Amino acid sequence: MPTPAARPSVLFVCVHNAGRSQMAAAFLTHLAGDRVEVRSAGSAPADTVNPAVVEALSEVGIDISAEVPKVLTVEAVQASDVVITMGCGDTCPVFPGKRYLDWQLPDPAGQGVEAVRPIRDEIEQRISTLIEEIAPAVRH
Repeated sequence: MPTPAARPSVLFVCVHNAGRSQMAAAFLTHLAGDRVEVRSAGSAPADTVNPAVVEALSEVGIDISAEVPKVLTVEAVQASDVVITMGCGDTCPVFPGKRYLDWQLPDPAGQGVEAVRPIRDEIEQRISTLIEEIAPAVRH
């Protein structure tokens, strides 16, 4: 069992921290458990998480109804091993020694749950792949 300090940390960033980054953080927490430290933030956070995103995740047994969009800080980036951006453009600070990924995903803002489901499913697939790369399960 890795020590907490050995856990990789991942930061998901989008503009509003109300949709894509919230879904990604929720899936990583749900699927990797305590093997990964998870953060999410937005360069211009919204007041609330997108209700269609909350509904789409609840359909797969993940409750993010208590989550609140958070502002992106330099400290959050510095404390993360992997930074995954989702349409935040040039507003994400870049530091040497970090792994950066940019996931091109449709923005669920203003969309109904029907439009959010395929985004949710793609994020879940990408998260599963990411976990295998950074924190594979110990096989016996």
